[in-house]
Amino acid sequence: MIIAIDGPAAAGKGTLSRRIAEEYGFHHLDTGLTYRATAKALIDAGLPLDDEKIAEKMARGIELAGLDRDILSSHAIGEAASKIAVMPLVRRALVEAQRAFSRKKPGTVLDGRDIGTVVCPDARVKLYVTASPEVRARRRYDEIVAGGEAADYAAIFADVKKRDERDMGRADSPLRPAEDAHLLDTSEMSIEAAFQAAKTIIDAALKKD
Repeated sequence: MIIAIDGPAAAGKGTLSRRIAEEYGFHHLDTGLTYRATAKALIDAGLPLDDEKIAEKMARGIELAGLDRDILSSHAIGEAASKIAVMPLVRRALVEAQRAFSRKKPGTVLDGRDIGTVVCPDARVKLYVTASPEVRARRRYDEIVAGGEAADYAAIFADVKKRDERDMGRADSPLRPAEDAHLLDTSEMSIEAAFQAAKTIIDAALKKD
């Protein structure tokens, strides 16, 4: 059983994915962290971020089991990850690793930008989780402030829009809903409401099986 969850930054797909994995006892992978881990490995080794062959080699050495969200969620690592994420060789290496992970028993939940379209096009359930850019920027702002840091809403909003353009406009595996994905717009939804909506879809698929 593979559950593919895609969507833009700060739409709530990470929180939702972890909750679903916990509910069904499935393995969870935030595929965005695989790009961040590759970027961090390059930074730690003092290697350039613009050499595709070196980045691919690093990507092939990433251990998916031990990805630390807290360490990898820094802004600097995110910026570096966005540079290597457009490299076809890096994407190919990490997609191979993500597909291998998706075959774990008894089931997996993968979230990212291209799970339902590229990584696991045969996933049993596909969800596309989205929300308006304003709502997503507000959530990120609140998250940063809650963590005790200063935040600038206008700058975060501009960053959300920029990331959307980059994710949706890239030539290799652009962000878009799979044709058979269920759309979940969380702009007006609590995480609990989004979880219940997702659970209804997943339970229906399990019942069919």
